[in-house]
Amino acid sequence: MFGIFKKDPVEKLRKEHADLLARAHKMSTVDRAKSDALVAQAAEIEEKLVALQSEKS
Repeated sequence: MFGIFKKDPVEKLRKEHADLLARAHKMSTVDRAKSDALVAQAAEIEEKLVALQSEKS
């Protein structure tokens, strides 16, 4: 019954990836090291996203 409220894991990862990239962009003007760390986290999430998408196909 409550299945309609569950988010697809792929959509969840896409949103998290976009949020991290946006934060990294804002942080790049203030602290480059933190920005690079956020980009690295986004890259890890992107790898998970690609793995999930290839799993579904």
